[in-house]
Amino acid sequence: MKQIETDYLVIGSGAVGLAFADTLLDETDAHITIVDKHSKPGGHWNDAYSFVGLHQPSAFYGVNSLPLGSNQKDTSGLNKGFYELASGPEISAYFEKVMNQRLLPSGRVSYFPMSNYVGDGKFVGILSGAETQVTVRKKIVDATYYGTTVPSTHTPKFEVKAGARLVTPNQLPQLWQARHATPEHFVIIGAGKTAMDAGVWLINSGANPDAISWVMPRDSWLVNRAHTQPGFEFFNETIGGQANEMEAIANATSVDDLFERLEACDQMLRIYPDHKPTMFHYATVSHGEAAVLRQIKNVIRMGHVKTIDANEMVLDGGRVPVRPNTLFVDCSASAVERRPSVPIFQPNKLVLQMVRMPQPVFSAAVAAYVEAHYDGDEVKNQICATVPFPDSLAGYLPATMANMVNQLRWGQDKTLRQWIGSTRLDWSGKVMAKVDPADAEKQAILAKFKTCAKGAMVNMQRLMASGAASVG
Repeated sequence: MKQIETDYLVIGSGAVGLAFADTLLDETDAHITIVDKHSKPGGHWNDAYSFVGLHQPSAFYGVNSLPLGSNQKDTSGLNKGFYELASGPEISAYFEKVMNQRLLPSGRVSYFPMSNYVGDGKFVGILSGAETQVTVRKKIVDATYYGTTVPSTHTPKFEVKAGARLVTPNQLPQLWQARHATPEHFVIIGAGKTAMDAGVWLINSGANPDAISWVMPRDSWLVNRAHTQPGFEFFNETIGGQANEMEAIANATSVDDLFERLEACDQMLRIYPDHKPTMFHYATVSHGEAAVLRQIKNVIRMGHVKTIDANEMVLDGGRVPVRPNTLFVDCSASAVERRPSVPIFQPNKLVLQMVRMPQPVFSAAVAAYVEAHYDGDEVKNQICATVPFPDSLAGYLPATMANMVNQLRWGQDKTLRQWIGSTRLDWSGKVMAKVDPADAEKQAILAKFKTCAKGAMVNMQRLMASGAASVG
């Protein structure tokens, strides 16, 4: 068995693992070893469908040291007028660049692709079967805790009978190569962002919306992308939007009332206004995307699929006939597995999770900085408290409160505050810092944000204490 040594053994070369390694490389003189089962860096982006892309701007995605994209606004399409969203192929190429032009040339990073980590500092080459034992001088870093899956790498939880034709979104652009007849009807299975991407792709590629059925176990509240823009020219939408969000939280009488308030101030969207969403995962869309998806009229709200066959689907709520020559599109993979929040800093290891929702790469970079500059796991965990990932609407409040508590702690630490302000992965702080003291309109927005944030903290505690909000 081969023996090697390193300071940090990072499990996973996806966005989170690379963002952590990138910052640790800048802030320490440590040696880092990265192990991943994929043949190249990028994690789940290697397995995603070809038309996948970011749903928040490229400007604050990736690793801190290397910009992603050209920081331009799109001039056409559903994202027109907003800052660019990197496509899946762009992201894959970017992470290869991070590895080959940033990490490996440092001389302090070793990379072992096509390797399965089996625990206790040992990994096995997938092709060779060769075992390697790593002596870790400092910590093992788990960058895979959320267990991200995409349709091409998961097994459906429903039964697929022999007569049913099921594909993942990866296969949709290759339908012209298929030996089967062109589908006359499509059934999208799943209600998350992947299903939304598939629906938009089908319609934009020429499918008749009336030839699409959408199995939607739960409707979802969606973040309005207009409020996630990094440019100062979007100050009223972004910082003003945050102020409106705080005002809505401060005045809400219940979770349902809160989301209705967030919709009223255009922070949140829903695809179908006549149906009450019960899911919230921070999926982000534009009004244009929502309008395209709204063209799909045949939405099946009968719970989850149990069985698909050539002639019918069986769902929790009953049976639904299926038209001849139907193509089922499996979008039911969970991007984030529902795992309990655990302390990030533990004896001899780090378990990377969100410290600001929904920004995984920023969170990983902050964790690396704190690991490099602070002593003691207890202190580090106080600075980087894990933000729970929401599922139900009630989970929005604990996530938002944890975000705010972390932000307050960081703001009270001058060194950390200055470092965060200098990173490209943090966009809102830079926007706020640019406000001219003489700009009365923007100063009023900042004042509203601060005032409403205090009221929001009090009301969130009241709502959660009343049992109206528990972690989703």
